[in-house]
Amino acid sequence: MKLPRDLSGQDLAKSLCLHWNYSQVHQTGSHIILDTEEPRHQRIAIPAHRDLRIGTLNNILKSVARHKFINSQAILDRL
Repeated sequence: MKLPRDLSGQDLAKSLCLHWNYSQVHQTGSHIILDTEEPRHQRIAIPAHRDLRIGTLNNILKSVARHKFINSQAILDRL
């Protein structure tokens, strides 16, 4: 799995909202807060940086993948 190095936090948040039933709750400083109720409640914070660091992106993808019972590649395919 090759992670994109030029993905912004805004783009990741939009993709999660569009394809994975997250909704933007609010933005606190430089972090976008997303929330979902499917299949159960989860709240995640995404840095609103121009380019996300690889480790940060990987951790967010792992968290979403575990929550949605899918693999990280499925999320990357929809970016």
